[in-house]
Amino acid sequence: MSTTTASRSSGPTGSTPDFTPGFVPGPLGRLGVWVTNHAKLVTGVWVLLIVGLGAFAPQVEHNLSGAGWQADGSESVAARELAQESFGGNASSAIQVVVHSTDGPVTEGPGAEVLAQVTRMLEAEPRIADVIQPMPGATISQDGSTAIILAGAGADTNEMVRVATDLKGELQDLSVEGIQVNPTGSSLLWSDFNEANLEAMLKSEMVSWPVTMAILVLAFGALVAAGLPLILTLAGLVASAGSLVLINELVPVSIWAMNFAMMFALALGIDYALFLVVRYRASRMGSGNSARQAVAETMDTAGKAVLLSGATVLISLSAVMLVPSPSFRSMAGGIMLSVVFVLAATLTLLPLVLFKLDHKINKLSLPWVKTGEHRSPKFAAWGERLWKRPVVWGLGSLIVLLALAAPIIGLKTAMPSIKVLPEDASARIGYDLVQESFGEGAPGTLQIVMKASDADAASAVLSSDSGIAGAMPGMPAADDSGLVLIQAVPTVDPSDPALGDTVDRLRADLPSSALVGGAAVENLDLKTQLDDSTPLVIGVVLVLGFLLLLVALQAPLISLLGTLASLLSTAAAFGVARLVFQEGYGSDFFGFESQGFLDAWAPVFFFAMIFAIAMDYTVFLLASAKEHYEHSGDPKDAMVGSLAHSGRVIFAAGAVMVAVFFTFALSGPLPPKEMGIVLGVAVLLDAFLVRLVLLPVMLRLTGRAAWWSPAWLRKVLPTITFSHG
Repeated sequence: MSTTTASRSSGPTGSTPDFTPGFVPGPLGRLGVWVTNHAKLVTGVWVLLIVGLGAFAPQVEHNLSGAGWQADGSESVAARELAQESFGGNASSAIQVVVHSTDGPVTEGPGAEVLAQVTRMLEAEPRIADVIQPMPGATISQDGSTAIILAGAGADTNEMVRVATDLKGELQDLSVEGIQVNPTGSSLLWSDFNEANLEAMLKSEMVSWPVTMAILVLAFGALVAAGLPLILTLAGLVASAGSLVLINELVPVSIWAMNFAMMFALALGIDYALFLVVRYRASRMGSGNSARQAVAETMDTAGKAVLLSGATVLISLSAVMLVPSPSFRSMAGGIMLSVVFVLAATLTLLPLVLFKLDHKINKLSLPWVKTGEHRSPKFAAWGERLWKRPVVWGLGSLIVLLALAAPIIGLKTAMPSIKVLPEDASARIGYDLVQESFGEGAPGTLQIVMKASDADAASAVLSSDSGIAGAMPGMPAADDSGLVLIQAVPTVDPSDPALGDTVDRLRADLPSSALVGGAAVENLDLKTQLDDSTPLVIGVVLVLGFLLLLVALQAPLISLLGTLASLLSTAAAFGVARLVFQEGYGSDFFGFESQGFLDAWAPVFFFAMIFAIAMDYTVFLLASAKEHYEHSGDPKDAMVGSLAHSGRVIFAAGAVMVAVFFTFALSGPLPPKEMGIVLGVAVLLDAFLVRLVLLPVMLRLTGRAAWWSPAWLRKVLPTITFSHG
């Protein structure tokens, strides 16, 4: 629709022209106007998306996979695949059913009957391969009280987690007085973990939504306006959940993709909607513009900042795709998909809702609220205070951030131990029984696959290695592959760092045909892959983040400073993470058992997420500063004006994010707690110290230089402005 046509038509009430003379909407403004002129089409498309994709959303927890935590191309994955193909499914993903007697030998009397029932149940499951009975000296303990039946993996790792979920309850129900049945193994670990994680996520959602609503009501001062961000976010989440179910039919998607997407998209979607709603109210109720012009103006300013912020988030998370692990790629992909839907809803559905509701968004407002207030006097006064004493405030915030970041120097990472599971989880009970009955390293039994001709040499290496407590005789392959499988029990717990040294030694000393695997070794290989990928991911995120800011702001210095400032809050968050998770400070309050390290995926995955959020606030603040600088050319107006106009939004959005993340930190297994605390601390520091103190101080100290750009760069970059009217 042309501007001329738009200006002749009337607003929703028909009382005022759409645009004031001289106002020409930009590209996003024209999108906003188009949306308001095609309300039925836009509404119809979103209804189809939400209803169509939403129909699949309830299946998300059942359909998405639970495993995929592996290093593609690693030796351990190759060993697992050979073990599954050639040795009756006797691989790391096999299910171990631990039967324990508290009254005499487990292979006699009631124990023998329970063992027979377990065997019948396992043999009736088509996804189970060979069922291997307990063997004296191998899978029957020396005192005869504990036996292990091995259910071979007849399907891939993702399906075996589903098998574990389907069977564990029935298997535990076979327990009788004096006889306890507990399935365990890596497939059970992921099944129990996903179950505990889902319960925690739902509990956290029940807490976070009311808290979020309360903060939004205080921020907006009106119940209807406060509800809009939640409705928009919910629409995006429902659509993304259904999409993940459909994508899972083509490519396995980790259940974590939905769990993290739910947490991340909720926080981010509220941010975006908050920014647009505040700007619309300022234009409509504050400046007295028509509803359609208010939509166009909102889209050209806040909408542009939201679009650039969303692009920054997507770029940051896309760097995680560089990690060659299915779980990480699907988690990053799931979050990116939810961000795309939330972004689409914010830029198409929200302008339409604002236009249709118009003054009704201020319904049920608090008595002290000024609905048209866009420039906050309190944040303007705060900007003046920073302008007068930039060094004092800047140095103070810098000292706090560096002090919190200092502990990062001693940060240790490892793959999660059994401690991430609740103490009453089947996998953990079975794990503890195996450890008590067969030795410290028994739950982390190594699987070594080799050519039959190398079996004797491999046995000799295993028997002489100080890290191996014992090795079983070689098992010849069931097919004609000419392979042999030797299972060896380490001397240490699977989460002990010493196991890594043992595996490295064995890989150096064993014959060249030998492949060392097992669930614990797959974890070690994934950690190595994560450690190798982290520098690359961090580098790519920083470079792409800087380039996007440079394109948006057309100013090299402030783009660089904005990027580097994000590193401070990230480092401080990981410094706090070391104190909490590695050293155990606050573990009683948060309800977890310290592992003595941070989970290995945290540096690469959480860094990308923290940086994405940090750049979100950076774009909001600097876009507002750029808008003011384009209008006045005055560095003080840019700094003080940006705080006056976006400070309240950043403060409210930061409070919402902190509330959302910390509610996830208070319940459930350890990894969601890690994410909740690390991201919650990062947002707390980034929104309140970096964006509302340090970055404005940088604008003050750099002055006009912050916005300077060489002529050659301006010719290369696309022209992007944030001013309007």
